Amino acid sequence: MLRACALEFPGNWDSHLHLIEFAYNNSYQATTGMAPFEALYGRCCRSPVCWGEVGEQRLMGPELVQSTNEAIQKIRSHMHTAQSRQKSYADVRRKDLEFEIGDKVFLKVAPMKGVLRFERRGKLSPRFVGPFEILERIGPVAYRLALPPSLSTVHDVFHVSMLRKYVPDPSYVVDYEPLEIDENLSYVEQPVEVLAREVKTLRNREIPLVKVLWRNHRVEEATWEREDDMRSRYPELFEEQNFRGRKFPKKGRM
Repeated sequence: MLRACALEFPGNWDSHLHLIEFAYNNSYQATTGMAPFEALYGRCCRSPVCWGEVGEQRLMGPELVQSTNEAIQKIRSHMHTAQSRQKSYADVRRKDLEFEIGDKVFLKVAPMKGVLRFERRGKLSPRFVGPFEILERIGPVAYRLALPPSLSTVHDVFHVSMLRKYVPDPSYVVDYEPLEIDENLSYVEQPVEVLAREVKTLRNREIPLVKVLWRNHRVEEATWEREDDMRSRYPELFEEQNFRGRKFPKKGRM
């Protein structure tokens, strides 16, 4: 109804919300078998469009109580019929599952509740989490699970439709050898060439710097190093062929 109102009155649809409320309250509901207005007041709403009867019927005392009870019984009967019909639709794809105390089960993560309840996000997030141990059976179709501290804010009772039995299989366990890590292992960077040279001028002295390109790094990752330090550590880097004929100008104060 709200969508139809927005399409009919695109500019001022919010000023017609009272019409939507009136139309909804006088629409037939399949679950209750009557309109909400009739369920509340015991009679159909008489509007200028549909004037069912002339005058008003007044019920007093026992007649009012009896008519109200009859309406309640009628609504309950219609709701029970609707619930049975919905249950028959849901039972088509369901299996009769029963678990014992101590069994481990997987817990299904609902798409909309997964973000808030189980901190699972995205399309590739797992459909089930766990496994968790069953602590208690609550009624015929609900179980209480032993949840970890990370899910302490989640209610620990779940419907059987959200559970899947966990069957342990030794073949699913992947054997691996522990990795031996050498604590003294290090990687030494090797310079490739000098890209630029400049002199950083301070108050009392000048510090020559060179821009060094390192192996397995891009040009954008080149770093500025002290020239005297690089000459002492890598003298071959300052041979004539490594400069490629570049002439580096001397810059002023930095």
